[in-house]
Amino acid sequence: MAKLSSEERAMFPLTDIRSVVKLFSTHLNRNKEPNLAILSIIVGHIENTLTCARATAAAQETTTLSSSSLPVDYDDCVTGGLQTDRYSDLNCTLPVVEYESVEALYHRFLAIIKAHVDVTAFGTPKYATRELVKRISDVVWCTLSSSYYKDRAHLQSIYSYMTGAKLDSSGTTLAVVAACQALGYNDVHLALSEDHTWVVFGECGQHTVEVTWHGKGNEDKRGIPVTEEVYSKSWLYVNGQPVICDRHMEVATIVSNMNPGISATTDSEEVMLLQQALLWSLYDAGHLAKYPMAIDNLGDLEEMMPTKGRQPATKMYEEAITSAVRYYENQHVYPYTYLGGYCYRNKLYKQALKYWAKAASVIKNYNYSRDDEEIYKEFLEIANELIPHIMRVVSSGISARSILKDPECFAYLIEFYDGICEWEEGSATPVLHIGWAKALFNTISKFDAHVRSHVKMICIDPDSADNGDLQDSVVEKAKAAAAEARTSQDQNGNMATDCINLTEEDIDPSEVMHRWPLVKLASAKMRGLRDLLLADKLNSQAISLQLTAQSQVTTKKRGGNELESPHPGRSKRTRRE
Repeated sequence: MAKLSSEERAMFPLTDIRSVVKLFSTHLNRNKEPNLAILSIIVGHIENTLTCARATAAAQETTTLSSSSLPVDYDDCVTGGLQTDRYSDLNCTLPVVEYESVEALYHRFLAIIKAHVDVTAFGTPKYATRELVKRISDVVWCTLSSSYYKDRAHLQSIYSYMTGAKLDSSGTTLAVVAACQALGYNDVHLALSEDHTWVVFGECGQHTVEVTWHGKGNEDKRGIPVTEEVYSKSWLYVNGQPVICDRHMEVATIVSNMNPGISATTDSEEVMLLQQALLWSLYDAGHLAKYPMAIDNLGDLEEMMPTKGRQPATKMYEEAITSAVRYYENQHVYPYTYLGGYCYRNKLYKQALKYWAKAASVIKNYNYSRDDEEIYKEFLEIANELIPHIMRVVSSGISARSILKDPECFAYLIEFYDGICEWEEGSATPVLHIGWAKALFNTISKFDAHVRSHVKMICIDPDSADNGDLQDSVVEKAKAAAAEARTSQDQNGNMATDCINLTEEDIDPSEVMHRWPLVKLASAKMRGLRDLLLADKLNSQAISLQLTAQSQVTTKKRGGNELESPHPGRSKRTRRE
């Protein structure tokens, strides 16, 4: 593990974004083992000073916040408010970070770990063992304060650990990995799903171990391996396709997990600009190529504050999909919901429906469990809020050229619900309730029988080997989607005409009614609904009864508790509807 060199120490005090980016870049370029603890302390210090301190001040004062921390109106991110012609500023002033403060906190971290972990008691192994990692996680766990809520913001850095003895789930995992690094065990690395973190270790990273809890509860799982029995069909463990980090990707995790939130309605612009600049530095060095969530976070920042000369947000969202397909067998859901959310915010409603359908085509690979609360809320919001909003928008005014006249849009809706129903099948807990059924009926009733009749629905058995050509590879479909996303942008990265024109005013009904999209229904519920969906007159009661009927479930015991996102900076910025 590298300490800061004399040249790096000479860069202090850090006073602006440029100086922090320069320090990170220099440190990462020179070292295969960048010091996770020091880098986490630096960004944690900046983040906490700009968010927690401001939140306290705001609670005590009624004066208007300074322009550097104005509330961000996310509805205005595209059309106003935080204007898209406002570019990032590397000279933005930050709270001063002195080297002496960083060094003091770093040595305090080392003292805690080395005082409580005697590696000789474990035989001084060359590579980490389960018992050693468990001991380190016990030390971190037992030195945390018990008098705080672990799901609050800004608890993901070692700075928070050293100054307040507070860490959330992802912060605890990072502290364990940083502690192992401090003890000389460079084989211990982070494993990230879309909502959980654990550790891999061993000469080839072949072993796994839980080092934290998951969710709002305090039930820990420390020392338990993440076996196939645990991760199979589990979204919490992305079906055995997590992001396995190297040291530089762990630095990317530290940066990606930064949270600019001052309050529920206010973000720190400086934190966002710093995060954006650091992510671009890591992107340029190739450290985000296998990290879809970090790429999406960067795209999210670019959507709000584009950087001159950089790729647009749409390109980043597409890259995240490509990364998930190429490296993780298309087992990640969020890359599709990010792009779907972008299309929704920009009123590209047909494209939004398409990418939400593709998100559902990924979630159908899993069985729903109580660990899936975050992704459940994501799909519930799409089904019960965003899609109904689209239907209200396109139904008002002159609807002759609406997406409601497009059979492909109806097909996307059916694919979306088919994926949700298949997610429910084989699960110990039902997904769909009457709220889902009402939203489905209200949505499909907007499409008249003539439009619905143009969708060819084929029922297939997902467990049968006799479907032949009907069962296209999911990965191949995703590759085609990523290629389509690329071709829907012009040479400058802007959305191309064929994508932009999919708004209500631009659809030609004489053209779309020549389309006969094919939908392959794999879930038992949607297969049962097929004739009802194609009927001239929709039967609300029959559709509701079929959709909410209890699935045949198989109880399967899994590791895991409730919810804690390993990406604390994500939740506020990805639902900017």
